[in-house]
Amino acid sequence: MRKVSVTINLSLDGVMQAPGRPDEDTRGGFQRGGWALRYNDPVMGRVMGEGMAQTGALLLGRRTYEDFAGYWPHQKDNPFTEVLDNIRKYVASRTLTEPLPWKNSTLLQGDAADAVAALKEEPGPDIAILGSGELIQSLRTRNLIDEYVLLIYPLVLGAGRRLFPDGGPSSELRLANSVTTTTGVVIATYQAI
Repeated sequence: MRKVSVTINLSLDGVMQAPGRPDEDTRGGFQRGGWALRYNDPVMGRVMGEGMAQTGALLLGRRTYEDFAGYWPHQKDNPFTEVLDNIRKYVASRTLTEPLPWKNSTLLQGDAADAVAALKEEPGPDIAILGSGELIQSLRTRNLIDEYVLLIYPLVLGAGRRLFPDGGPSSELRLANSVTTTTGVVIATYQAI
């Protein structure tokens, strides 16, 4: 059975919204976008590179897919570009239609959780989710996530969309690994029990 793993940036108070740039996701009036950039360091680069080397396929929600597709194919001097261009990308969306513009992208048909449950049963490589908060929430309710790689940043944002919002399903997790970067980011890998 294929494993589904989430990799996501979080503040200490659990906010996952717009870590990459100020205009990334302003829903709800969020004005703190780009909060993660100053914490990048070689340790994080190494750990993320190792994770990308083990990833067999990506699963992305519509917003993350459109954001990535508009950015990564144009980053010619970045070592992640070739990997992201060539990897199989599954996209959960109620509004996109095929053909999708980014090569190796496949639109999931029907309910995203049902489609992911079917993908997990198929033979093939493990699947990584990057970002895609709404998709993560729908998969959590069905216990379809096997592992969380949480990049926990040493800051409190006080507002924004959270990975584990109030009223969500409960989960028990086991710490499988942790690494601390030189900037104080804890990269913690948790596996579902």
